[in-house]
Amino acid sequence: MTIPPRQSLLTGEVATAAPLRIDIFTLFPAMFEGPFSESILKRGQAAGLLDLRRHEIRDWALDRHRTTDDSPYGGGAGMVMKAPPIVAAVEATLGQDLGQTPVILLSAGGHRFDQTMAEMLATRPRIALICGHYEGVDERVVDVLGATELAIGDYVLTGGELAAMVVVDAVCRLVPGVIKAASVEEESHAAGLIEYPHYTRPVSFRGQPVPPLLLSGNHGEIARWRREQAILRTARRRPDLLASADLTEAERTLVASLAACQDDPPPAPAPPAHVEEPLP
Repeated sequence: MTIPPRQSLLTGEVATAAPLRIDIFTLFPAMFEGPFSESILKRGQAAGLLDLRRHEIRDWALDRHRTTDDSPYGGGAGMVMKAPPIVAAVEATLGQDLGQTPVILLSAGGHRFDQTMAEMLATRPRIALICGHYEGVDERVVDVLGATELAIGDYVLTGGELAAMVVVDAVCRLVPGVIKAASVEEESHAAGLIEYPHYTRPVSFRGQPVPPLLLSGNHGEIARWRREQAILRTARRRPDLLASADLTEAERTLVASLAACQDDPPPAPAPPAHVEEPLP
């Protein structure tokens, strides 16, 4: 089947590949209405670059009450999402694509989601996201579907819906044509660094001026300044990223000098001036 080119409404570029399809399995599909109907995600869908679909897990429940959770074996607090409705929903929706589609369970105990994962997922034609809820999801969902568990941070959310929104946004903005390529190339984590600081009008705000170099028009010097600022900002805020960052020898020397300055102990206070006591 030949897919006709589509004109991206966002960048003016012509998209020739099928849209990225993301199937989201959730108990609360209405939660996605706002994020998916605004801004970049809305425009990406209108341009034919994104195909975002929500599936109500209760539609695959096996009883008339549409039950999707039950008490945990072995006792304990909370309820556990049942395996049969989730597995049935994913299998029925993905069909023959099941074996080639990454199936992801959003879980607080999953692998940490990062920019590298977002870039990888953005190259896939289809992704499935399962939103956990309550105390957790029956482990057999992961076993039967071969799912990968992902977490967006070291904290617990009420459900996987908010985490799924984060994954969708991070992945979809990397799909070619959704936003301008230059914007993606220079932002945080694109080169293993935090992005440099930004400024816009006015030139001075509450006594804080824009760095004069940014007003000079010297694009070569501006690029060097931005690169240096990105490295320094990463060294101060996320030094863990520097181990895998692509740095020149000069840039690594800059990082080392900054680390040395931070490791130096503060100077000892000067001893108090000697005061001669008056003779009795």
